[in-house]
Amino acid sequence: MNWLYSSLLLSCLLFIRCHAAVYDRVDLLQEFIQYDFVIIGGGTAGSVLANRLTENATVSVLVLEAGGNNIGAIPTQIPFFCTLSHPQYDWNYTTTPQEGLTGREVAYTRGFILGGSSSVNGMFYTRGSADDYNRLASVTGDSEWSWKHVQKYFSLNERWTFPADHHNTTGQYDPSIHSLDGMNTVSLAGFPQSINKNIIRASSELGGTFQYNLDMNSGNPLGLGWLQATIDGGNRSSAATSYLSPEFRHRPNLHILINTRVTRILQDDSSIGGGPPHLTTVEFTQSPDGARYQVTASKEVLLSAGAIGSPQILLNSGIGNSSYLSSLSIAPIVNLPSVGQNFTDHPRLVNNWPVNGNHTFDDINRNSNLSTHLQQVWSQFGKGPLVDTFVSHLLFARLNDSLLNQFGGDPAAGLHTPHYELGFSNGDISIAPDGHFIGITTRVVSPLSRGTVLLNSTDPFTAPLINPGLLSHEFDLLAMKEAVKTSVKSLTAPVWKEYVVGNPDSAFIDSEIVSKLETAQPDLQLEAYIRKNTGTSAHAVGTAAMTGRDSDFGVVNPDFKVKGVEGLRVIDASIFPFVPSAHTQAPVYVVAERAADEIKSFWENFHIF
Repeated sequence: MNWLYSSLLLSCLLFIRCHAAVYDRVDLLQEFIQYDFVIIGGGTAGSVLANRLTENATVSVLVLEAGGNNIGAIPTQIPFFCTLSHPQYDWNYTTTPQEGLTGREVAYTRGFILGGSSSVNGMFYTRGSADDYNRLASVTGDSEWSWKHVQKYFSLNERWTFPADHHNTTGQYDPSIHSLDGMNTVSLAGFPQSINKNIIRASSELGGTFQYNLDMNSGNPLGLGWLQATIDGGNRSSAATSYLSPEFRHRPNLHILINTRVTRILQDDSSIGGGPPHLTTVEFTQSPDGARYQVTASKEVLLSAGAIGSPQILLNSGIGNSSYLSSLSIAPIVNLPSVGQNFTDHPRLVNNWPVNGNHTFDDINRNSNLSTHLQQVWSQFGKGPLVDTFVSHLLFARLNDSLLNQFGGDPAAGLHTPHYELGFSNGDISIAPDGHFIGITTRVVSPLSRGTVLLNSTDPFTAPLINPGLLSHEFDLLAMKEAVKTSVKSLTAPVWKEYVVGNPDSAFIDSEIVSKLETAQPDLQLEAYIRKNTGTSAHAVGTAAMTGRDSDFGVVNPDFKVKGVEGLRVIDASIFPFVPSAHTQAPVYVVAERAADEIKSFWENFHIF
């Protein structure tokens, strides 16, 4: 550990000792028998709920977080270091073998820290299309989910600010659609990359799919534009640094217990034998063989453990497919076959091309001396390449109608909703041992593939069976092919002629792949390349889907209450019945902000808020 890390860590430890609102041991809690609300998970959604509910000083809240404190987790604070793995802040999940990926198992990142995945993600701030929210309103039968009505929640969440370098941002975004006084900081890139001007020029040279979009967060993300990211003056802005910043986490009515694993949500004795099951008692522990504790919420339990953690806890609690639960010797409480089903994610493929020149970020992660120097620049001045995430621009695009007709229709939410995304990087985020590159990450953002999250064991310390079903539907493979072809086309713009080495198509002529094919057909080569190299965006949703009150599918109603149960709501990414055509943190913030309003409104009738 270098001097920078040591000094920062010491100051953080002193801070923690002086402000003990975050506890790492049960016995340090001032009280833990009963709270008004118990929130399971201190991640993106849980942090929002904790903040909003404790705005009322008479309401007590306990947050149970499996991971550790974000304060002192220096690598998570430096935006560019999202390109590195940080196993100490990760659940370190691995998927089941993926048939669509040649049987490979892939790592599945989830934040194991206060702030959850907002503390470890790529910080992309994309809202999705207006169609995404209008479809959610239609599916749930709740017009309050429409694009028009959720704007107030984007405003509550977002606090637009200047980028780290304070450059002139005129023409790089639309200020009329952004909020200046929300909680979570959003800004543009704060360090100039050598390829930025060329990307914008390529947009004008190519036109069409590459047309410039002033602001992809307007409700119509189609086209190419500047990435917006949750970065505050060169530091990550997460749910923990915003909604649970020191001024909020030290409210006397908010207790946060970290390093704590929830094992089950228990049915209250008073509800056994009559009426809907009432679940307001949470069982938890701080070690696999440690004591099991119980805490009761006098109002509600709010489950915000994410699209993997929430179904695992529900199933272990007896909420799910009754036959499946019985086969695992778990006593069913309510039969909800949709728990753990409908798992949806965005397939992700990292593509790189060698370039002439060395003004890329490739050396940062493979040259320790350079990395240490840049950390010092970041720490002392809040400047340099470490103030940004790894992408400067995004492109969202749709497939043409002839391709869509092959699948009998359009899986996207509407005509302004993309099928795939390109992200442009001034280097290789997979950290090649040498060379300099331009990277274009491709994703399918309106996928048809579906998977499951099921129990591997009834032991809550055993990871569940995570099967996102990546590229299991032919539509997703087709969309990824088109995404890669579009990335190749983007590099055929005249502006790249002297910069990109060789023919962009040559990146996919893999001798190992070609040798296994009977014919070297370009389309077969491309398919083999995609299946061999695609991974996950870790944009997990759908495993506790929200549907209409009378729907025979789904897990929660539009008010987030678990169907057939009293006292329990699910509030996180798992409630999306369809994955938004966006990086999921901004949509999850909206979900949590709206849920907080819903809870407050409900309890106002009992004069609580």
